[in-house]
Amino acid sequence: MKSLFKGSSHLFAVFSLFIILTAGAACAGQNKMMKKEGSMISQKHNLGIANSVVGVQGYDLVSYRTNAKPLRGNGNHVVEHHGITYLFVNKENQEKFANDPHKYLPAYGGYCAYGVAVGKKFVGDPDVWKIVDGKLYLNLDNKIQGIWNKDVSGNIVKAENQWTKIKDKNPADL
Repeated sequence: MKSLFKGSSHLFAVFSLFIILTAGAACAGQNKMMKKEGSMISQKHNLGIANSVVGVQGYDLVSYRTNAKPLRGNGNHVVEHHGITYLFVNKENQEKFANDPHKYLPAYGGYCAYGVAVGKKFVGDPDVWKIVDGKLYLNLDNKIQGIWNKDVSGNIVKAENQWTKIKDKNPADL
């Protein structure tokens, strides 16, 4: 009986080694395939297919000028500008933006106008805004906008000076 188990142990060890080697070869083949697929995904991403960065939290930038309140855009009307996807409520707004994006883009890349004036980058709230001399300014919240409103023109001058220093810096580094 012992000799029967002894042979079985050897057979089991050989069989286990075969499974391990087969699995290793299969994984290696799968890794090669994944690398090929990964490069295809990278190529697609480079073509903008996988780009999903949405500007101004999906608000229609043209609607700031045409409505009492800004409206959220939708996926049916989009424009990609400098790697950011902007959404619009209709084809007319989409075309207006496409023809003159700089007219509609918020100041300071959508960062809080008062924050930029004091040398910081805080994401602006699309519901807390003001158009001054044709330019859209966002602020962090209503309290901050109240502070900004006390000296709008002075804060814009400060922000313009600061923006040249901080525009290319990571917000966390400020």
